Amino acid sequence: MRLLKLVPDNTNIGFVRLRYWAFGLTALLTIAAALLVGVRGLNLGVDFVGGVMIEARFQTAPSLDAVRSDVDHLGVGDAALQTFGAPNVVSIRLPLPAATDEGATNRLVNKVQASLVAKYPGTVFNRAETVSGKVSGELIRNGLLAVLLAVVGIAVFSWLRYEWQFGVSTFVSVAHDLLMTLGFFALTRMEFDLNIVAAVLTVISYSINDKIVIDDRIRENMRKYRSMDMRALIDLSVNETLPRTVMTSITVLLALGAMLVFGGPVLRGFTAAMMLGVVVGTYSSIYVSSSLLISLGLQPQRFADKRTKSGPASSAERIGR
Repeated sequence: MRLLKLVPDNTNIGFVRLRYWAFGLTALLTIAAALLVGVRGLNLGVDFVGGVMIEARFQTAPSLDAVRSDVDHLGVGDAALQTFGAPNVVSIRLPLPAATDEGATNRLVNKVQASLVAKYPGTVFNRAETVSGKVSGELIRNGLLAVLLAVVGIAVFSWLRYEWQFGVSTFVSVAHDLLMTLGFFALTRMEFDLNIVAAVLTVISYSINDKIVIDDRIRENMRKYRSMDMRALIDLSVNETLPRTVMTSITVLLALGAMLVFGGPVLRGFTAAMMLGVVVGTYSSIYVSSSLLISLGLQPQRFADKRTKSGPASSAERIGR
């Protein structure tokens, strides 16, 4: 039986000749994503803003204005409402109660739930969460620090592992993937919580894994074809790794698609971020990161000069590579 091949062995796509179009599209999308995040902001969950979040499942899709009016009449503070996963599932966010005793939050939750059940019979409450302002501030700081250290650490690793051009292209590629994910959440107003931070870190890991494979092949071909034009070398390297890239992306998307359909509303934001990250990360690895090496002046001859100055590689070093 013949093996399934999504990408033929003789594939020779000219990715480099499209690099200026790719750079323009990437710059446009990045600026748009940054503007969305800056203007609209993120719909931060209770994890980051603090307060009380009550998730209510109504019998039929209610009017958000009517539900907000009902909650406001209880005197529990300004309520922020949003549908969550389905039209009849509503997320209600409330500020923390003024009282500091341990039972104050429970009384607030019970008061809201009792009022909604009386007004909308059959309402079911899936969950109720509480996060203090101090904890939410720590989560914001730690989440931003985790993402920043991941991006910088990956760029430094690529710099030390290969050449400085690889480090710069890695940073640009990962920053693009990160901004695109944030822009997506700013556009859709999906809730941005700690689960999404985990998804963002996973997206960064997937993107860098795909890029490292291509960078390794580029470095290998720089040894083999030291007199080849860099444009042809980049195209050769990307086409050689294309079957692996396409197959990996498709299998990951299939798994994420199953999570999106059957995982329920709790995993919907995480899965959506992952699916977007896989698509964007694959695009940036192929069209942006690799072609950017040309604009940064990387040449096979420079690699050859370095090898000449350092002397011929030993047999053990050649085997290790």
